[in-house]
Amino acid sequence: MIRPEDNQYAQTPVALVRYVLLAYEKRGRDPAAALRTAHIRPEQLHDARQHVEASQFERLCSVAMQELDDEALGWFSRRLPWGSYGMLARASISAPVLGQALARWCRHHNLLTDDVQWEVQRGSTHAQIRIVERHDLGELREFALLSLLRNLHGFASWLVDSRITLHCTRFPFAAPAHADLYARLFPGPVHFGAPVAMLQFDHAYLQLPLRRDGAALDQMLQRALPILIWPYRRDRLLSLRVRRLLAEPRSNHTADTLAEVLCMSPRTLYRELRHEGTSLQKIKDSVRSERAQELLARTSLTIKQISGEAGFASEKSFIRAFARWTGQTPQAWREQRRTG
Repeated sequence: MIRPEDNQYAQTPVALVRYVLLAYEKRGRDPAAALRTAHIRPEQLHDARQHVEASQFERLCSVAMQELDDEALGWFSRRLPWGSYGMLARASISAPVLGQALARWCRHHNLLTDDVQWEVQRGSTHAQIRIVERHDLGELREFALLSLLRNLHGFASWLVDSRITLHCTRFPFAAPAHADLYARLFPGPVHFGAPVAMLQFDHAYLQLPLRRDGAALDQMLQRALPILIWPYRRDRLLSLRVRRLLAEPRSNHTADTLAEVLCMSPRTLYRELRHEGTSLQKIKDSVRSERAQELLARTSLTIKQISGEAGFASEKSFIRAFARWTGQTPQAWREQRRTG
């Protein structure tokens, strides 16, 4: 779901409202009462390009899930009764780290339905969460895959109290007319026409400890159905990701290029690093200092060569910076290490 107070998330395409109405049709039920509760007028539904307020869509989904007794809103061949996603959340909340919580969530979801199967894959640098479709999801396919990935990403972000930046999100269908919604919901590049639906992100997130407990889960479940999802503005791994990018061989990243890779504006990059108690300049200095000290200690490169390898335009500027970092010149630091 989407919090209406977040302006960029305050609009939901009518196309999604129509998907909820399809769920009613699939179950042979009348959606009129749900539409009235959400204050959505029938004439608003004629043009799929129109929008309703996110708060209206949230109320519609809340009523629909209860009236249809199906938290999956018709996506699957059998209902997921009221409380199913709360059960998945409770099964995950006691895990020590996010990776284990997601593994539990996916494993238990796979027990609830055979129509889709979740897979968690870990690589050397990236992690992926995939949805394998085992049966035809029909007209509700887009709604199902969009909602499943969005809810899992939001729940994962809530568990670790961190905006989990995505390397990419992929969907196995053509870009819909409301593709701009996807760019707002998923923080990172979104691709359509992929083999499977999936999220990809830095595997280091899997090691983050959970910052929520059962009491917090009870409060959260009372505010949204099945779970409340909202965009986090703080990424607890941001400084680590910036450091990795700057430490790449021959890296010449600027604030602009870093922000582009990290899918944010330079202004947001500066602000988020400040919230983490650091700055881009501090991280640059740390990376350069470590690189310079490694080269001084382990190679016979000249000071001038090392200054270039550490990203400095001149030997003099490197010597001044190194003295500021260590209180010594590069040559004195090298000699001390060799004689010590």
